[in-house]
Amino acid sequence: MIVLMSSRFNKDTKIFVAGHAGMLGSAFMRRLNDAGYQNIIVAPHVELDLARQQDVDDFLAQHRPEVVILAAGRVGGIIENRDNPGDFISDNLQLQLNVMSAARRVKVNKLLFFASSCMYPRECSQPMTEEMLMTGRPEPTSLAYATAKMAGLQTCLAYNQQDGGNNFIPVIPNTIYGPGDNFDLGSSHVLPALLRRFHQAKQQGVDSVTLWGSGTPRREFVYVDDVVEAVLFLLQHEQGDLELPINIGVAKDCSIAELATMIATVVGYQGEISWDTSKPDGAPRKLLDSQRLFNLGWRPKTDLTSGLAKTYSWFLEQHGCVND
Repeated sequence: MIVLMSSRFNKDTKIFVAGHAGMLGSAFMRRLNDAGYQNIIVAPHVELDLARQQDVDDFLAQHRPEVVILAAGRVGGIIENRDNPGDFISDNLQLQLNVMSAARRVKVNKLLFFASSCMYPRECSQPMTEEMLMTGRPEPTSLAYATAKMAGLQTCLAYNQQDGGNNFIPVIPNTIYGPGDNFDLGSSHVLPALLRRFHQAKQQGVDSVTLWGSGTPRREFVYVDDVVEAVLFLLQHEQGDLELPINIGVAKDCSIAELATMIATVVGYQGEISWDTSKPDGAPRKLLDSQRLFNLGWRPKTDLTSGLAKTYSWFLEQHGCVND
């Protein structure tokens, strides 16, 4: 079992999980609770609006967390990113800066910020190393979101440069999936959207499912619990050990067509799969080079097949009756 951070921290360490109700935040909550950490700080949106700077300042000044895990933010799939770029850039910029600046004022020991693989250039050699950031234009459909995330990453690095140390740690996970994911077909990422589509098709007994795009783009998927373990692993290291930012991936990708076949198998759907090539594909490939993290000694534990099975089991527990 991973022990959180270095020996100067203990089970009473104050840890603020921002976005604790989302997929990533709830995975942190499960892991920290299972490990026996007693001083986890959370606040539902009705009690703390992260878009209000004064409220965030007051909250962090009152609770003075030692560690902030910034798992909050506006996320969505290709359709929502394409249709709501103004909201994606403004909501994420505002939230990120509010939390980071307040955390800096109360002198937190560590803040963990989740950037995005969308920040990498659309046309980029594969796998993508951290040095390739800002060497080209990101995929246009996610440009606003990518810009906000890049700003958050650069804020972390700028604070570290000015204040000394690596207290603000930006990580770049590839596409995260797992229990707690968003399965709304209008706003979800490709993996949960496919899972729900095939589940509905099976429930309704339809003979074929038509999916967006050509199925040829390749994506890398990281199970949410592995992302949590990677972060807790990084937080064990003294700040001088870390070269930032740090990719979090599994060093393996698959085509969307291959993913669709895998999900259909997990769900038990046996109908035909066709593709609507008039719809956008997004970036042709997004495979991260995670050697910087691997060299520190971390490796993922969950392969895609078992991760999909766990995700579908959770979906059935929460949404098993959904067949619309």
